[in-house]
Amino acid sequence: MVLPPHPALHIPDTKVALSTASVYPASTAVAFELAAKLGYDGVEVMVWNDPVSQDIDALRRLSDHHRLPILAVHAPCLLITQRVWTTDPWTKLVRARAAAEKLGASAVVVHPPFRWQRQYAREFVEGINRMAGETDVRFAVENMYPWRYRDREMLAYAPGWDVTEEEYRHFTIDLSHAATSRIDALEMVERMGDRLAHIHLADGSGSGKDEHLIPGRGKQPCAELLEHLARTGFDGHVVLEVNTRRSASPAEREADLAEALAFTRLHLATPSRVR
Repeated sequence: MVLPPHPALHIPDTKVALSTASVYPASTAVAFELAAKLGYDGVEVMVWNDPVSQDIDALRRLSDHHRLPILAVHAPCLLITQRVWTTDPWTKLVRARAAAEKLGASAVVVHPPFRWQRQYAREFVEGINRMAGETDVRFAVENMYPWRYRDREMLAYAPGWDVTEEEYRHFTIDLSHAATSRIDALEMVERMGDRLAHIHLADGSGSGKDEHLIPGRGKQPCAELLEHLARTGFDGHVVLEVNTRRSASPAEREADLAEALAFTRLHLATPSRVR
């Protein structure tokens, strides 16, 4: 959706990208095809078990073919990617940084360590800040959430799932994770301040599950966050990281991703001038 120019309407230069995770379990190539077809500004590559997502040359060919830039690389931090690019977590981050630099991406998204990664967890804050000082690529550490089983809450991440408690240089906020955490996302954004560098836009109902709903279908302040970004001159990227696994068909998935993009562009436009 392209909004017409209007003297009372400010449309920021913020790029809106599609995470390749949004088409899971379909391939990285499918994500590029849909992002180009629907008019996204770029792609965030989730490095996972799809061999193409791990191959810099293959990713560059996809980017060139679809004339679509790779704006961010999501390092393989998930449970299902523990063996992707080696089992050593620091090597994963070094390779993610190299991929971002070679592909022209401005951000690497990183999760805090799992608690059982003890040595990595102890060194993480200092190490990630050291790596961030060695490159122009932003290492944007993402907020997570406590794991819950029945009435019990487990602390799965170290130093912790609330990344604002640590002195990271840059943050990613994920609104689905905020919903799962049952926290106020806008208060977290305020705590992040000018270190907020990257957005994972998705909705959540607060059910305790990490839902990654299409923005506008849950209870998170997706519209308010986008309007805040437009007013304050945010210089990072907004990435749609949504779950389309329940889409009944490829056509329905495409419609969902089109709706997510339209919602985002609409609420990034604001009648207020940037401060």
